Amino acid sequence: MAARRLSTLLCRSFATSSVLFLSRGSNTCLGGGISRFSTAAAVDEPINPSISVDYTKLLINGEFMDAVSGKTFTTLDPRTGDVIAHVAEGDAEDVDRAVSAARKAFDEGPWPKMTAYERSRIMFRFADLLEKHSDEIARLETWDNGKPYEQAAEAEIPMLIRLFRYYAGWADKIHGLTVPADGLHHVQTLHEPIGAVGQIIPWNFPLLMYAWKVGPALACGNTIVLKTAEQTPLSALYVSKLFHEAGLPPGVLNVISGFGPTAGAAIASHMDLDKLAFTGSTATGKVVLELAAKSNLKPVTLELGGKSPFIVCEDADVDNAVELAHFALFFNQGQCCCAGSRTYVHERVYDEFIEKAKARAMNRVVGDPFKKGVEQGPQIDSEQFDKILRYIRSGIESGATLESGGERLGTKGYYIKPTVFSNVKDDMLIAKDEIFGPVQSILKFKDLDEVIRRANATSYGLAAGVFTQNIDTANSLMRALRVGTVWINCFDVFDAAIPFGGYKMSGHGREKGIYSLNSYLQVKAVVTPLKNPAWL
Repeated sequence: MAARRLSTLLCRSFATSSVLFLSRGSNTCLGGGISRFSTAAAVDEPINPSISVDYTKLLINGEFMDAVSGKTFTTLDPRTGDVIAHVAEGDAEDVDRAVSAARKAFDEGPWPKMTAYERSRIMFRFADLLEKHSDEIARLETWDNGKPYEQAAEAEIPMLIRLFRYYAGWADKIHGLTVPADGLHHVQTLHEPIGAVGQIIPWNFPLLMYAWKVGPALACGNTIVLKTAEQTPLSALYVSKLFHEAGLPPGVLNVISGFGPTAGAAIASHMDLDKLAFTGSTATGKVVLELAAKSNLKPVTLELGGKSPFIVCEDADVDNAVELAHFALFFNQGQCCCAGSRTYVHERVYDEFIEKAKARAMNRVVGDPFKKGVEQGPQIDSEQFDKILRYIRSGIESGATLESGGERLGTKGYYIKPTVFSNVKDDMLIAKDEIFGPVQSILKFKDLDEVIRRANATSYGLAAGVFTQNIDTANSLMRALRVGTVWINCFDVFDAAIPFGGYKMSGHGREKGIYSLNSYLQVKAVVTPLKNPAWL
């Protein structure tokens, strides 16, 4: 794995094969194989993930403990709706305890006073432990989330490890500048950790979002109170235990499981937190931003929703374009903020594209995510499942043509057949709203000016895909599209060094890469008079 870029496991380009995740040999976790072009029976008896759930309590000041209220909530298996575990339900009192621990660890503890090199060594040791326990982590992530095990094991956990090694490498390379100034003064800038920070992560990529938040915050010397999504609390607790085994001091990383209106709101509005980072829906992002502003005006980074255009130009190789557009939308069950959920296809190739997109969707392998060869598991929970089906009904009622899917698969769990709509218009809800599910809306366009105008006519601006063989067309689109990321002849390339974030109502700030460090640092100017300097 180390010899090749991990991002290649989490992306598609027109040159790749139709198999997203490359096999690294047999794995006992996976069930028997299935034909690629078939529908896996979602009604089969679920495969036992063969892992125990050992950590279900809140992690505060280096110790696992019950919620003050003693309350718990259930986390469910999306394959069946059955209970996996009862997890401690944190609320405002627990957030207070966690913030006190993080505050003390920052104000009095060793973490910000430790040399940057020693902080990096702890983070590197953590990455080594992640690698050692990667199979258990992937099983837990699949069980709690429903994503294919092959996706978790072959792409997401290696990327998790890569991200922490990336940020470990940054820890001792953060420094200020010496600034020339007019007059007899020595001027320097200090880049200081911002303090105790609050972080709220979503359920669609629990551990990758954990890395995007925790990695840069710790590399900069901050302490953290992190709230997991109530749908997927288990993997963050597991890996945070490994972080403490790596030598992380108590109180530096505190993990609260709970619900948004209670634990999440308490973090967003807490007066003793110095910064907030949130990934989730745009609607919730507005609430979080308001709570932060009304409390202590803490700075906020937001990575929010999207309705990303995927533009197939008239010179496209249709077979390759269909495969890439399919991946751009259906990856991770369509539960991806940057999913290419508005597929714009030039009128010259539109009809051919529709027929092949329909065939590809009908051949998508849906079933138990622990089964070898499965491309699509269940949606996360009943709420998301019902929401997606409502949007499908809306598409039918508004006059779009249902080409494939459009209904649940099986009778147990939250499986939905891959759905393709043609003849979609810009004013339909399926073309405007973030569905967050396996629903591909395909729209027709005539020329470049038209598709630029229509692609930008949205409140979102997270990402876009462009499929063309013409460099001039690519250059025109990459500059015209009002989005944070443009993928050209590829999609979902998530290298650790590539910044990610949105324009407009898709958020503020950037995750990953050098740009993410800025969100966790304060810049202080220090000015000292000079007497008889040898030079200025």
